[in-house]
Amino acid sequence: MKITWLGHACFLIELSSGIKIITDPYAPGAFSGAVKYLPIGETADIVTISHHHADHDFTNGLQSAEIIDKEGVFKMKDVVVEGVSSYHDSTGGSQRGKNIIFIINAENLKVVHFGDLGTLDIDYSKFHEIDVALVPVGGVFTINHSEATALLRKLQPKIFIPMHFKTPKLSFDIDGVDKFLKGKDRVEEKRELVVDKSSLLPPTKIVVLNYLR
Repeated sequence: MKITWLGHACFLIELSSGIKIITDPYAPGAFSGAVKYLPIGETADIVTISHHHADHDFTNGLQSAEIIDKEGVFKMKDVVVEGVSSYHDSTGGSQRGKNIIFIINAENLKVVHFGDLGTLDIDYSKFHEIDVALVPVGGVFTINHSEATALLRKLQPKIFIPMHFKTPKLSFDIDGVDKFLKGKDRVEEKRELVVDKSSLLPPTKIVVLNYLR
């Protein structure tokens, strides 16, 4: 499995079978130009959408994919995707509504994309033995760096990939990844992540991917 970060909360997950999965595709130029990431420019077989905001649900050019934007269990070939309901804020959705966390089971790996998670009040029984966790760390619209750290310690995924933080391509007033990384060890920076079950060993490794768009 190869995982690349296109930008913001959007990842491209490529399986050895050729299946492509895209998470939370952003609209270039969304929010009056605050989202400066370039067009995604990829095709996909499956697209997951955690919630319907313009920086997470832009499916232009992806209409031929199976688009999953709700709770439930969905199967496509050898891929099983489960959507688990959570909230985009810490007040039961009263500020920003619901958020869907997606558990992607493929190639004997469990990858969890936490979307715009805004609370640590989630059903933890769903999230054990995670191989790769994709987690927002920027705060304001999502959990912040200290909450993301608490989630890391609670879940102990084999690999933790931070997302949804400030970069030169994003003008949102949120934190960069540096606050989350402060004081942590076992941190690597990569252009892409290639994993299989045999390569994943505890303790947790933090992988900061370079955005590719």
